[in-house]
Amino acid sequence: MSVTPTPIEVATDEKTARRLRRGEELEEQPTKAGRVKKRLTSRGATVVALIIAIVWTIPTFGLFVSSFRPAEEIQSNGWWTIFQNPGFTFDNYSEVLFSASQSSPQLGAYFVNSLAIAIPATVFPLVIACMAAYAFAWIKFKGSNALFILVFALQIIPIQMALLPLLQMFTAVLRPIQAGLHDAIPMIPEQNYLPVWVAHTIFALPLAIFLLHNFIAEIPGEVIEAARVDGATHSQIFFRIVLPLALPAIASFAIFQFLWVWNDLLVALIFSGGTQDVAPLTQRLAELSGTRGQDWQRLTAAAFVSLVVPLIVFFSLQRYFVRGLLAGSTKG
Repeated sequence: MSVTPTPIEVATDEKTARRLRRGEELEEQPTKAGRVKKRLTSRGATVVALIIAIVWTIPTFGLFVSSFRPAEEIQSNGWWTIFQNPGFTFDNYSEVLFSASQSSPQLGAYFVNSLAIAIPATVFPLVIACMAAYAFAWIKFKGSNALFILVFALQIIPIQMALLPLLQMFTAVLRPIQAGLHDAIPMIPEQNYLPVWVAHTIFALPLAIFLLHNFIAEIPGEVIEAARVDGATHSQIFFRIVLPLALPAIASFAIFQFLWVWNDLLVALIFSGGTQDVAPLTQRLAELSGTRGQDWQRLTAAAFVSLVVPLIVFFSLQRYFVRGLLAGSTKG
C-alpha cells in the first residue's frame, strides 16, 4: 500500500515564493557575523591594515636604529641617514644597564620594582572585578542597576582629580598600616608598594567591572539555570562555569592593565615616594636624559630595554587577547 506524501506548506514571502515557482535555488542568507568577517577580510581592509602597521612601525624602527648610534651621530644626523653616516655602538645599552652613576642609574633593581607593582596591580582588580561582574550579571539584589550605573559613571572621572584626595587618604590610613607592617616584619621596608597597588586597583575597577560584566552576561542563561537545578551554589557556578568561559575576556583585560601599569609614570611619581626601594622603571627612565635633556640618547636604549617584558606578556597571551576581542562582538 503506497502512501502519497502530503506536501508541507512553508510560509514564505512573495519574492521567495516566485523564486520557488521558477525552480531557482535559494542562496543562504549571510549572517551578521559573516558580513562583518567578509568586510574585515576584504582586500581593501588588508591594504589599510598594512598601511597603518607600516606608519605605526616607522617611529619604532627609527628609535631602534638610534639606540645603536653614538651620541654625536644622534644629535647631528637623523636615523634615516644611517647608510650615509654609518656608526654603531653598544655604549648606550652599556650605560643604561651597567652604569651606576647618579645620572645613569642601573635598571636591574627598577625592573624588579616594576614587576612587583605591575603583577599585583593586575591581579587585584581582576579578582575583584570578576566577582563584582558576576554579581551584577547573575545575582539580583535591590539597587543593582543603580549601583552598576554608578560604577560605569566612575570611568568619566579624570585620574588627576582623584590624586590629591587619594594621597590624603593614604597619608591618614595607609601610612600607619605601612609602619605597622615594618615594625612586625622588619624585612618589609616602611615605604612599600601598598599605596601604588591600591591606587592602580581603584583606577582599574570601573572599566574592568564594565567589560567583564558585558562578557559574563552573554553566557547562556540555560547553562546557569542547569547548574542551579543540579544544586550548584554561586561559588561553584563562578569557579567552575563562569571563570573558564570568561577566560578570553579576563586575559584581554589583564594585558591592557599590565601594559598600562608597566608604562605608568604619573601614579608612580605620586604614590611611590620616589625611593629606590619602590620606584618603578619608568620613574628612572625619566631621569636618564639628564637635568636639561642633554643625554636623551640613553632613552633610546632604555626604551627597548623596557619593551622586553610587555612583548613577552603580549605574545604569550595573544591567542586569548584575540578571542577576547572577538567573543560576543557579533551574533549569528
